Amino acid sequence: MTEPAAENAAPRASTDDDGAAARRRAGNGGTAADRAAAAQAVAATAVEAYPRIVAALIRITGDWTLAEDCTQEALARALDRWPVDGVPANPAGWLMAVARNRLLDVLRRASVERRKLREVAVLALTAATAEPVPDEEVVDDRLRLIFTCCHPALAPQARVALTLRTICAVPTADIARAFLVSESTMTRRLTRAKTRIAEAGIPYRVPRGHALTERLPGVLGVLYLLFTQGYDADGEPAFAEEAIRLARLLVRLMPEQQEATALLALFLLQHSRRTARRDTDGNLIPLDRQDRSRWDHAAIAEADRLLVRLTGSGPYAWQARIAACHATAPSAEATDWRRIADCYDQLVQAQPTPVVALNRAVAHGYAYGPEVGLALLTEARAGGGLDGYPLTLAVEADLVARQGDRERAAALFRAAADRVHGEAERRALLDRARCASKPES
Repeated sequence: MTEPAAENAAPRASTDDDGAAARRRAGNGGTAADRAAAAQAVAATAVEAYPRIVAALIRITGDWTLAEDCTQEALARALDRWPVDGVPANPAGWLMAVARNRLLDVLRRASVERRKLREVAVLALTAATAEPVPDEEVVDDRLRLIFTCCHPALAPQARVALTLRTICAVPTADIARAFLVSESTMTRRLTRAKTRIAEAGIPYRVPRGHALTERLPGVLGVLYLLFTQGYDADGEPAFAEEAIRLARLLVRLMPEQQEATALLALFLLQHSRRTARRDTDGNLIPLDRQDRSRWDHAAIAEADRLLVRLTGSGPYAWQARIAACHATAPSAEATDWRRIADCYDQLVQAQPTPVVALNRAVAHGYAYGPEVGLALLTEARAGGGLDGYPLTLAVEADLVARQGDRERAAALFRAAADRVHGEAERRALLDRARCASKPES
């Protein structure tokens, strides 16, 4: 393998003198502490740099696999070199230079067409000047990649999986676990998605005009699913954090898109409760029992500033307003349930799904009494869309308990617990069943 030329040109930062550097080289890869520090630096840099580098290399070559392979080789090279040479002053720039030069080497060996080779050569020469790539240009590459991953020609699950793998650098094994399939199955799905992009000639760009308006909801939908994967009781929090990061990117580059702003506000409001949602034993704590001092009030304030700019009436805007009612209430008792019920009346018009109708029944039950909530619950169930959905039983149990039939409520909570898949949710529902069984003091 040819040694990437830019590795030696990449900036290197170390507080050690040359003698210390020589001693590290003599240590055959650095000390254990050096290796641990380097691994930590590589992991921290990869969170931000991996998608940027992959996006840039895909833009140049159109080859997803090659872009990912070169980026992975750069990360591996960093693990090998940084314990010896020290962490560079610009770690992301170092990785970009090594990945780019590895790409150049591969293209030379493969005798790729001359135009692409010249483009990569120009980029390699630019990297040697050690001038940072303008942030806006790199971010734009990432936005192109998001829209490519979320193209409507791909199946919805493939869009989410490809986003996780390519943009968020989530290991294939972790994605497979999230989708409850084997790693080999997920590998095949990702390969088919990339092949589909190549065969269908899906353009690597952000659409404009009417096409952007058509495509943006699909992108926002993928980010919503990504956030949900992390926010769910048994989800991986890193997925939610990645969804927030990508939503910020969309808002930064498309500030005029109201639903993108609303989605970011929704994420911030929901995620603000992350540290208060579980007790020390890992059990879920219902919203009305959470310690509100543990909520992330800086995130809530940021979301409030975003909501002030909203004039739209899309589904994410109404969901964000509902979440804001909960997040800004000083206590559970002070929650403005009538405002929440009004928002659900609007949301069910914008997004007429069974789950929205179910949540609307909850809101009206708290705003106007359990009898009103139960009547709306009956309407929501009428079409059969909630059949088998365990939280329907939990909602009925809560409304029935508030009517005073605690024995029936406990039975409904237990029935809901039998149907949920997550262990944390099951324990939470059984706890509510026990509470409902206790006589009122």
